[in-house]
Amino acid sequence: MIKSELVQKIAAANPHLFQRDVEHIVNTILDEIVEALARGERVELRGFGAFSVKNRPARIGRNPRTGDKVAVAEKFVPFFKTGKEMRERLNHG
Repeated sequence: MIKSELVQKIAAANPHLFQRDVEHIVNTILDEIVEALARGERVELRGFGAFSVKNRPARIGRNPRTGDKVAVAEKFVPFFKTGKEMRERLNHG
């Protein structure tokens, strides 16, 4: 499912809302999650899961084509851990 499909499903389930308003709401929610992660905060949506940021320290990597050593810079990556409810729904039908 892509974001536009999500907006359409929410708009169809809530006919009292305009699709442009639903799109604005979805974009605002996603933007707030991204901004919180950028600040280093954890975002928890009960029953769904938790978003956090993990630090990948600098390291020496290897170019797979040439075999040369390459310096890989430190970076921060998003991490998602599913909630208990989601895991149960996925694994028990």
